[in-house]
Amino acid sequence: MAAGTTRKISAASARAHTRKPKTKSSSKVSGWLKKILLVGFVGFLAWAYQAARPPPPKTCGSADGPPVTASRVQLKDGRYLAYQEYGVAKDIAKHKIVFLHGFDSCRHDVAALTANLSPDIVESKGIYIVSFDRPGYGESDPHPTRTVKSLAFDIEDLADQLGLGSKFYVVGFSMGGQVVWTCLKYIPHRLAGAALLAPVVNYWWPGIPSNMSGEAYNLQPAQDQWALRVAHYMPWLTYWWNTQKLFPASSVISHNPNVFSQQDKEVMMKYFGVRKEYQALVRQQGEYESLHRDYDWLWDLGIWSDGFEESILRK
Repeated sequence: MAAGTTRKISAASARAHTRKPKTKSSSKVSGWLKKILLVGFVGFLAWAYQAARPPPPKTCGSADGPPVTASRVQLKDGRYLAYQEYGVAKDIAKHKIVFLHGFDSCRHDVAALTANLSPDIVESKGIYIVSFDRPGYGESDPHPTRTVKSLAFDIEDLADQLGLGSKFYVVGFSMGGQVVWTCLKYIPHRLAGAALLAPVVNYWWPGIPSNMSGEAYNLQPAQDQWALRVAHYMPWLTYWWNTQKLFPASSVISHNPNVFSQQDKEVMMKYFGVRKEYQALVRQQGEYESLHRDYDWLWDLGIWSDGFEESILRK
């Protein structure tokens, strides 16, 4: 019995001895795994930071940037705005218009949109139009710290330097319509009138009934819905989202014609026929300072003051 007991104790001891090396080995593996996961996580964060960080713009006139070919004015903060004039001379004009181009466009868009406008009408009505590249587009300097207010004052500065007088008209096409709202808010005393052509809206405007904005939002292709969600909720991720290849790109940025109706396509064909001549100029300073900042820049009607309507009605 004693011998049997001795054998059992020896067997238990043997099993205990065999477990100890496995515990040490498992602990080493666990330690290495934690280190690998930590290094991998740090590496992922470094990659994510670089992927989400946009490259610096290639500013026109800089050493590595495109050449300056347009007429430009220097604003009060030192930036340059490129512009193009159309119609009759300023000194004889009856209607002086500042045209605001849309998304993925430039100062030359007004020529495409007014291609069918009769010269007789321009002359008889005394129409003068100045169209400028919004910051980051075409040959206008990027403005990394721009706000909804700053572009309104850019327009006022441009008008003063060109001698447009105390009042002028503003016309915004597509995304340029958001700029018209800013002018109505911040420089209403300088406006003789304002017009919006097929303006873009902010689907998160609190003043629009949620069922209406939701219905309009859901009519967009899924990739466009996601692009707007990212710009609204995670603006710091806008550059990565619009350059990644894992998910479908924005149909607007990729110029997908399927988002337009047949009637729109017929009109756009005429528009794009003229646009081909200057398409390369639009994004030449970089897509982030032009296209992606437009996604991130969503005007909110909620910032209007209570006295805004009265200030407009008094004009």
